[in-house]
Amino acid sequence: MHKQRLAALSAALCLAGCSFIPTYERPAAPVPASFAAEAQPAAPASANLAADTEWQAFFKDARLKRLIDLALQNNRDMRVAVLNIEQTRAKLQVVRADELPTVNAGIAGARGPVASGAISSTYTAGLSVTAYELDFFGRVRALSQAALAQVLGTEEARKTVQMSLIASVANTYFSLLADDELLQVTRETLVTRQESLRLTQLKFDNEAASRLDLSQAQSLLEGAKVALAQLTRQRAQDENALMLLLGQPLPTDLPAGLPLAAQGLMPDLPTGVPSELLTRRPDIRQAEQQLLANNASIGAARAAFFPRITLTGSAGVASSDLEQLFTNGTSAWTFVPQLLTPIFDAGRNKANLEVAKVNRDIAIAQYEKSIQSGFREVADALAGRATLGEQLRAQTAQLQAEQTRMMLTNMRFAQGAANSFDVLDAQRSLFAAQQAVVQVQALQVQNLVTLYKVLGGGWTEGSHPKY
Repeated sequence: MHKQRLAALSAALCLAGCSFIPTYERPAAPVPASFAAEAQPAAPASANLAADTEWQAFFKDARLKRLIDLALQNNRDMRVAVLNIEQTRAKLQVVRADELPTVNAGIAGARGPVASGAISSTYTAGLSVTAYELDFFGRVRALSQAALAQVLGTEEARKTVQMSLIASVANTYFSLLADDELLQVTRETLVTRQESLRLTQLKFDNEAASRLDLSQAQSLLEGAKVALAQLTRQRAQDENALMLLLGQPLPTDLPAGLPLAAQGLMPDLPTGVPSELLTRRPDIRQAEQQLLANNASIGAARAAFFPRITLTGSAGVASSDLEQLFTNGTSAWTFVPQLLTPIFDAGRNKANLEVAKVNRDIAIAQYEKSIQSGFREVADALAGRATLGEQLRAQTAQLQAEQTRMMLTNMRFAQGAANSFDVLDAQRSLFAAQQAVVQVQALQVQNLVTLYKVLGGGWTEGSHPKY
């Protein structure tokens, strides 16, 4: 019997401090080993990765930098992300508190009859520890590890919110710049078409132009008015979107900005390989922290199958006279260890373990999906970088051709070698080409911002706002 007790004690000591958390192995990235080579221009060897490039260095426009800084200070999504960190840190502290005994101070009194029929009074005062769990099997530590992973996950979530906010502010700002340039083009076109309608009306009144010529001129003028109204509405909506991102009205003391074509963003931002996304993108790191939290929860669920040892005790003074409790009271103490081992729980522990395992499998799938989504976002942005430059070049060349056509058509019309239909058609084509150039310019700079974001740019240590 004595040997059996020693064996049981030895086994308990060996298990003390053990952990049932499964050994973590990072899942393999379910994506190709590299991005499409044709989508990646050669970058200088000294070029910084997006994740190492602060947003202040990536953007050159002083007006845009000021807007981003305001958004980081006032945007409500950023505030919620920061408060989520504080919330999970508090929850972590609650869980970690279970690793140490909770000591309470208290005074208690009891009165009741004794065998002789008299009334007996007992008063006690002192310190007590209630149901402190000796974490032999790592259940409490596993819960602490899961809570810590949740804290780290919310910190990564804040980085993701910051990156998305910076990109959203920049792209909305570029949309506003495009709106302004399109409005300028439309107003100039409107003036030209009003003049064309005036001349056509004059010729019609003098029977030198047909009703068809007059209708075409009127149609083009009204089309320009439609475009002006649409762009005015679009600009107001984009400005409202920017104010929402800033968390405040647009300031009146903003510095001067740069034109859309002179933003000077980094066109040769190196991409690296897909596996580097695991360390560069906070959203992927957040998904991995969730996976680690679920992995730790399995350890807690496994530990629930083993005995739980708790200690309850107190130490203080006791007296039958409340007035003499702290002067003539006698010392009193209690020590109540308890061991509870599961015998029958209707399958509760087994079901909890199964839930923990399924949650981990779900987290693995979500982690892998976050990698695949990140790969797709980078590949899309690279495809844009590879093609938008050529598209802008071709669109600009088309605009130059349309401008030449407009000039030559006006010359021929003045000499009577072209009719009003030729002039109106040239005006229509020139206006469309002017709009297309501005739109492609906006797409190009917005695509570079998106590439910067999806490669992990917009977050570096020390660049986050202080609240």
